Amino acid sequence: MVTIHFSKRFLVLLGGMALLASCKKDGNPNNLPEVSPEAYEGTIDGFRSSDEIFPEDLVAYWSFDNTKNELKSNTAPTQGANDQLVADGVKGQSLQLNSGYLYYATQFPQFRTADFQSWSISVWVKLKNNGSKRTMVFQLARPDMFNGNINLALNTQSYPATNDSVLRIQPTFAAVNANTNASNMQDNLNNVLDKINLNDWVHIVLTYDRSSGVFNNWANGVKVGNFPNRGTTNLFRSWEPSEVIIGSNYNGIPGKEVSTNRDFAPMTGQVDELRIYDRPLPDAFIRALYNLGRAKQ
Repeated sequence: MVTIHFSKRFLVLLGGMALLASCKKDGNPNNLPEVSPEAYEGTIDGFRSSDEIFPEDLVAYWSFDNTKNELKSNTAPTQGANDQLVADGVKGQSLQLNSGYLYYATQFPQFRTADFQSWSISVWVKLKNNGSKRTMVFQLARPDMFNGNINLALNTQSYPATNDSVLRIQPTFAAVNANTNASNMQDNLNNVLDKINLNDWVHIVLTYDRSSGVFNNWANGVKVGNFPNRGTTNLFRSWEPSEVIIGSNYNGIPGKEVSTNRDFAPMTGQVDELRIYDRPLPDAFIRALYNLGRAKQ
C-alpha cells in the first residue's frame, strides 16, 4: 500500500484555490439589471427627453407652451407686461419679452426655507447685449427687497448690442453666516466667452450644493464660473415670504419699486424651458440638458 503525505502548506494552498473559485467575480458584483444596447438607440446621452432629467427633484417648471403658468403648481402670473408666447422656442413655444416681465405674487411651497436648500436652475435665453442695463432673467424675490433669494442676472450692460459673441453671467444668492448669523450675498462671475452666439438660444445653468458651498455657472454645457467655491460658512437661505419674477426685479414693475436703483431694465428677449430643481445637477446631466435642448427634446 502506498501512503501519500500532504504538507500543511499544500493543504492551505488547496483551500485557498477552492476559496478563490467560490468567490470568482461574475462581472456584475452589484447585481445590476442587464441593459440592452437597443434601449439606448435614438437617445441623447441616454435620455429621450429633458423631462427624464431628475423628474422627482424638479420643483418648478415653466415650459411656456400655450401657458405662462408654472406647471408643477399650475400657478398663473399675477401681473405681466409686454409679454407674449411665440412659436420660436427651444421646445414648442417660448416667452418673448419686449421690455417686459412676468410677476408671481405667490409663496411657492417648494421654495420654503426648510425645503429649498440645494438647487439648480436651467433656462434657455435668447437676448442681446444693450450697453446700458443689466438683465434679470429670473429672481426668487423677497418683498420690498432689491436683492432676492436668487438673482439670475446677466451683465448685458457690459457690451454694446453690436457685440453678439460675449455674454457675462453674474448671479447672486442670499446667504447667512453660520457663525454670526449675519445675512449677506454671494456671487459668481463667468469668464468672458467669445464663442457664444447671441443670435441663437443660449443654455444657462446655475447649481448650488449646500454641503460643499460650491456655486457653479454653466453656459452651453461648459462650466464657466470664476468663483464657484463659496465655502460652508455663508450658506444659502431661502427667506420667506418669497415671490417669483421672470425678466425683471421689483424696480421694473410699476407700483412695486423698492429703491431708486435703475441698474436693471425689464428684459428684451426670449425665455424658454425654465426648470428649477431642489438638488445640484451632476455635470453629465447638465450637458445632457444642453444636448437635449439643441435637439428640441
